[in-house]
Amino acid sequence: MKLSHLIVAVLAAGATSAYAADTYNIDPTHTYPSFEADHMGLSVWRGKFDKTSGTVTLDRAAKTGTLDIKIDAASIDFGFDKMNTHARSDAMFNVEKFPSVSYKSRSFTFVGDKLVSVDGELTLLGVTKPVQLTVNKFRCIMHPRLKREVCGADATAEFKRTDFGLNYATPAFAPEVKLAIQVEAIKAD
Repeated sequence: MKLSHLIVAVLAAGATSAYAADTYNIDPTHTYPSFEADHMGLSVWRGKFDKTSGTVTLDRAAKTGTLDIKIDAASIDFGFDKMNTHARSDAMFNVEKFPSVSYKSRSFTFVGDKLVSVDGELTLLGVTKPVQLTVNKFRCIMHPRLKREVCGADATAEFKRTDFGLNYATPAFAPEVKLAIQVEAIKAD
């Protein structure tokens, strides 16, 4: 095979791969990042964010993908109004200055056909740090009502909130945070 034919074949394969990626829009009615932190060794406080948006691209054949998630910081919900108000203040999430939390990834890891982790960067309070998501469950189906493909996942991660400058009430509230994300995304037209 001539070198020029080889180059054309490689470029064609790359172009084919680029077109194989599908885009999915995060379904805000089925996506809830939640978190928990220990309180003085007595109890575990849990909360969630109620407003999430973003996109996922996925190329299952090439085993690649991207993730771009935006969370409305003011949608924090501990199930306790007084705590919600405090969490939105400048003592904690400072939602006036930092209205969103984001997570961006360009690195998906597959074992065989199974998505097992996502390496990305979490931005919280204007600080960006690497955070790896462990994908515990991932599945795509043709949704019976929507008549479109929908993918869903359950993912977890752990990080120290103090690495992002969220230092409120340490050490009473432990700096270690466990993150759990239930997410569904609908294939774009």
